[in-house]
Amino acid sequence: MDVSRQQAASNDDAEQVPPAEKGARARTRRLMLETATRLMQAGVTPSVSEVAEAAEVSRATAYRYFPSQAALVHAVVDEGLGPILTWKSASADPERRVADLFATAMPRIEAFEATFKAALKLSLDQWARRQAGTLGAEPAFKRGHRVDLLKDAIAPLKGQLPPRKFKRLAQALSLMFGVEVLIVLKDIWGLDSRDMMSVAEWAAGALVRAAMAESGARAGGGSAASDAGMF
Repeated sequence: MDVSRQQAASNDDAEQVPPAEKGARARTRRLMLETATRLMQAGVTPSVSEVAEAAEVSRATAYRYFPSQAALVHAVVDEGLGPILTWKSASADPERRVADLFATAMPRIEAFEATFKAALKLSLDQWARRQAGTLGAEPAFKRGHRVDLLKDAIAPLKGQLPPRKFKRLAQALSLMFGVEVLIVLKDIWGLDSRDMMSVAEWAAGALVRAAMAESGARAGGGSAASDAGMF
């Protein structure tokens, strides 16, 4: 997640594009994003050309906005994530922060479930083609928002857990966060939305408590282990 670079690019466009053209550019980009979102919500992972055709935009124009399928899908995913990308918590309690993140993010992820599954499909398809040596120079679709979000959620533990254990906790939590959780709990186990959320939040809370107990960390406070000079 690199909002600063996106903002810088927007500022560059604002300096280079006349006001009237800027408005048209914004409308065209919005049309393409809305069209791509509609297609992905229908279960399709569209190419830039397919979105251009559906939006009745020339391919040359479409590729000026989104030079690759990966860039297009990444933009649609960010649109779907919406408020999740700006999530913040004022709590100093890591378990409460994680619960708040899950309560904010998981309903939104479920609402755009088809979009995120379509993005996951692209990621898996690229992996398969890379393994087969047929991906070529196609830009990779990279995923990683959850890394920053989960590290932010457990930030109060950064000075209490050793770096290795802090990273391990974030990695463990990532197994319970994202569209993959819906695939496992809804598609495989057949849970409804309420039970899916209950299991995901319970597992996340258990992981945080286990990590804190293991290292003697305290919610909103110091670490007994670090106070004793163990780390």
